Amino acid sequence: MYNDLAVLAIFAFLYSAVAGRLEKTWISGPIIFLLFGLAAGPVGLGLLKVNVTLHGLQTVAELTLAFVLFTDAANADVQVLRRNVGIPERLLLIGLPLTIALGFAFGVLFFPGLSLLAIALLATMLAPTDAALGKPVVTNMAVPAPVRESLSFESGLNDGICVPVLIVFLGLAVGMEGQNNTSLHALRVVLEQLGIGVAVGLGLTAAAAWVLRSAASRAWISEHWMQIPVVALSTGCYALASMLGGSGFVACFVGGLLGGATTKRHKHELLAAAEDTGEVLALLTWTIFGAAVVGQAMGAFSWKVALYAVLSLTVIRMVPVLIALAGARMGWTDKLFIGWFGPRGLASIVFAIIVYHEAVPERGELALVVVCTVILSVTTHGLSANPLAAALGAKVSSGPKPRDQ
Repeated sequence: MYNDLAVLAIFAFLYSAVAGRLEKTWISGPIIFLLFGLAAGPVGLGLLKVNVTLHGLQTVAELTLAFVLFTDAANADVQVLRRNVGIPERLLLIGLPLTIALGFAFGVLFFPGLSLLAIALLATMLAPTDAALGKPVVTNMAVPAPVRESLSFESGLNDGICVPVLIVFLGLAVGMEGQNNTSLHALRVVLEQLGIGVAVGLGLTAAAAWVLRSAASRAWISEHWMQIPVVALSTGCYALASMLGGSGFVACFVGGLLGGATTKRHKHELLAAAEDTGEVLALLTWTIFGAAVVGQAMGAFSWKVALYAVLSLTVIRMVPVLIALAGARMGWTDKLFIGWFGPRGLASIVFAIIVYHEAVPERGELALVVVCTVILSVTTHGLSANPLAAALGAKVSSGPKPRDQ
């Protein structure tokens, strides 16, 4: 334990010293973290022993995603989102179901040995986009505001929407559902996950905002504790919603939206610690993933697995996006940009671990496809984020303004 802690601490220190410079290059943080984990792990130099269980990796990944969702939502420009609300609505209500359906169709073609329910699980695990991997794009001011906010809103809600879908397919796959009330049960699960998530996120954040305003009016808040409330609140939203049977991811995102909309003063100070905590947890998650998972999986990838991963990030993602945005007041460049930046990361990892823990016969092959897709996404989206964002920004600044801005 102390050996791993020392290696991780030294790496975190060295990365923090050059992070500002690296953020201006083509190489993203997750790429560096993953490569370091791979190089320092058991298949590399052996500096990291990484005796971490899947449950431990799942916990770290979930907390990372919770912090990222809350802070991204809190930083969202609500005015821009209101003017362009139709874009994320199309992505979530049309694009997301089409992505699952197309992923299922290609899965049937590529993996005839898998059961239909296993393929449905695979398509669902790879449907949500990752807010953490997409952060270099949604925080880049070169990207037009409607595109930024739409991508952020989509990634904030699509994983929460996919959770109940995954639970339904998983229940069917392991024989937990009855034969007569499957449709009703599926609807109930979806409504519970989303409803409880929204209720907890809004209720807990509203109560927290009232407490903070009351304490601030009486000058009870210490400057040294200013950054703690959002860390505690985002953790509480996720944990309470999950405990009550709802989606913790949805709770964090809607809680962040409400918190950002109601907190104008000292927003940066309140969010700073949660953002920093998310960055540290992301470093830890991708390093562990690289050391404990990637090294063991890379030699097992077949051409079918690799090709499906490529299709998952291109055709399976981009075609539904283009269909969903047909008729929207956006240029083709913006549509293709949104279609490309649908990275797969933390949510897919969490979903794969959940499926792996259950008695799904094909769980090993399913996990292998997810791991391959996530590795490819970390690499390609990480390398293309800054160049494509700069190119899109330059094109927008040199051309006529979009009609919706």
